[in-house]
This record gives sequence, C-alpha cells and structure tokens, in this order.
Amino acid sequence: MQLRYSFRLYPDTGQQTALAKAFGCARVVFNDAVRAREDARDAGRPFPTAGQLSRKLITEAKRTAGRSWLGEVSAVVLQQSLRDAETAYRNFFASLKGTRKGRRVGAPRFKSRKDARQSVRFTANARWSITGSGRLCLPKIGAVKVKWSRTLPVTPTSVTVVKDAAGRYFASFVIGTDPATDQARMPETDQIAGIDLGLTHFAVLSDGTKIDSPRFLRRAEKKLKKVQKELSRKQKGSKNRAKARLKVARAHAKVSDARREFHHQLSTRLISENQGIAVEDLAVAGLARTKLAKSVHDAGWASFLSMLEYKAERYGRTLVKIGRFEPTSQTCSTCGVKDGPKPLNVREWTCSACGTVHDRDHNAAINVKTAAGLAASACGAPVRPGAIPAQREETGSHGLPTEPCAA
Repeated sequence: MQLRYSFRLYPDTGQQTALAKAFGCARVVFNDAVRAREDARDAGRPFPTAGQLSRKLITEAKRTAGRSWLGEVSAVVLQQSLRDAETAYRNFFASLKGTRKGRRVGAPRFKSRKDARQSVRFTANARWSITGSGRLCLPKIGAVKVKWSRTLPVTPTSVTVVKDAAGRYFASFVIGTDPATDQARMPETDQIAGIDLGLTHFAVLSDGTKIDSPRFLRRAEKKLKKVQKELSRKQKGSKNRAKARLKVARAHAKVSDARREFHHQLSTRLISENQGIAVEDLAVAGLARTKLAKSVHDAGWASFLSMLEYKAERYGRTLVKIGRFEPTSQTCSTCGVKDGPKPLNVREWTCSACGTVHDRDHNAAINVKTAAGLAASACGAPVRPGAIPAQREETGSHGLPTEPCAA
C-alpha cells in the first residue's frame, strides 16, 4: 500500500520565489498540453502522443524567446506536469466509457495562477534528497527547512511540494508500506464494534460508548463571520483585500485541520481496539442537500469513513459497510421486531413487542453490528475492502515512531 506523509515546509524568501517559478512553469506546461490536445480535436487530427508533447512543449520551447524561462526550473517538474495532463485525459475518457469508478469527471481545464492550491512533484530522477541536518534539498530551489513530526519509515519514492490557499507550504512524500510489518504493530484483539454516526453525537458504539461531536465549524462561525465581513469591505484588486483573503483562508484551514486531526485520532483508536468494525454506507451527498447540510459537512462523515477504510486495509482489520436502507433505528435489537420509523426528535423509545427501553443511537449501533455480521457470513468469509490509493495529507496519531527524521 502507498501512503502520503505530509510535513510543513518553511522556505525563505528566495526559495519562495523559486517555488513560485516552479509552480508557474508547471502550470504553463499543463495548459499548453491541454491547448495542444484541444486544437488537435478541433482540427480533426489524432491527439499528440506524450513524447511529441514533451519534445514540442519542453525541449523545443526552451529554445524559443517566449518560453526560454522554462529552463530555470527542474525538467522533472515539467515532465510530471505533462504526466498529470495525460492522467487527467485518461480519467476523462475512462469516465465517458463507464470504466472508471465514482462520479463522472469532466474534461481537463486550464489551470490559473489564482487557484487555491499550487503544487509541483519531484521524482527520484530529480535527485532531491534529505540533508544530514534534516532539510529537504530540491533541485534549483535549495535546502528547505522542514518541520519533522515523525519518522519516515522507508525511503520515499517521490515528493510533492504543495502551497495551499492559506499560503502554507507542505512536502508530501509517497511511502510504500509493508502490510506484514504494519499488521504486526497492531495489538491482537477479538473485539467487534458497530458504529452509528450522527450529529448529536459524532459516533455511538455498540458497547454504549458515546463520542461527542466537536462541531469545529459551528464553534468557529463567529470568527469566520468577522474575517469574511472584513474581506467583503476591501476594494477588489487591492493589497489589503489580498491580506484579508489570507485571513479567511487561514481561519478555514484551522477548522479543517482540527477536524482532520480528530478523524485521524478517532479512526486510529477504533482500528487499534477492534478486529472488526461495522458502519453504515451513508448517502452523505444526499444528506448535504437537506436543512442539516451545514451540520453534515461539519461532521465530515465521508472523510472519517475513508480513513477507517484504508487503515483497516493497512493494519489487517475487517471493515464491513451495511446498506444505507437497513432499518437500524426502527428495529429492536433485543427481540428483532421492526417498530416503524420515528422522527429525529425521538431519542429514546420503548419496543411495543418486548417492552425494552432503547436509546435510539445505541440501539442503531447494535443493529449495525448485527447486520454486518450477517453480511460477513453470507459469503462465507470476512468482507475486505479493495485496493486503497495513496491518501493525501495523512497527519499524526498513528502510533508511529516519534524519533527524529531518518533520511
């Protein structure tokens, strides 16, 4: 399995200028590749191959007066930008044919220098390295200071430098992990937990444990309203408006970072304590179109479930998703009688058949666990998730070594 380890970068003024050049050159090459393909399509010609684009848009373009500045950045950055364009078109065509999983994706669009996220990628061919003092040495950029929060378990295969909307820089390393080593690090357990996700409590477990919802967005709404109001009063195109925009972006980044860290800590705890976990396959996109949209987005259920999925795959645990139409809140977990739907304001109810008094969320969690057990035994083997892609911006709290970084 491949994962991404992200660390904060602190480039100096000169290095920020060099990174801005790299972002700009990669963006120009990507846009030139999209334009070349669109021109070929309009003219009825076959799409140019990757080799033809590389020769025309990079090698020959460097010799012209209008694109000579492409030589000021690493050639690997430009080549990777072309690969990104190829991947975007490949995903687009696969989506049209219906062979790509997930939602349909549109055709590649031109990138803008005003995009919230800018990034460049360095592979092993770029000869980047980690110095003995713990700095990240990048070609034609220099040795950048890194805030190492944990140890890199193995030598990374590539590094992506990202600048987010809040003006922060990150180094994202692609790490290949050994499944046997990861599974050996987790404690042995035979516990199985059912999880009912909600808004009053973020999660209620089948053993009765209730985890409160932090409501990061709700708690930060007052500050967000203030900085957004300051931004709306600034004149468009002014430097003060740019400063106000950064304040808004940093306020939102603080909320998203806190939510992500909460998800990581909780998902790691559940994975380490339970051999099997059962959850509902929630229709988050549909719930986000209701009057509870802000609370649903604030909870971030989809992000949490994706973390549970790839961590279960990584550490050899079993994650079972039951159908979203399973009547977990309507069925008595004691006698199994379906007692009918109930409005959301009913948090406790008494079974009409056996007289058992149920906590709505706890009862649902037990039913989720029961339904997942039936789903697991129906095919004769535990349900296992499929292949998991590299996860972006995976933060701490994974029980990893805390020693200084190893190059």
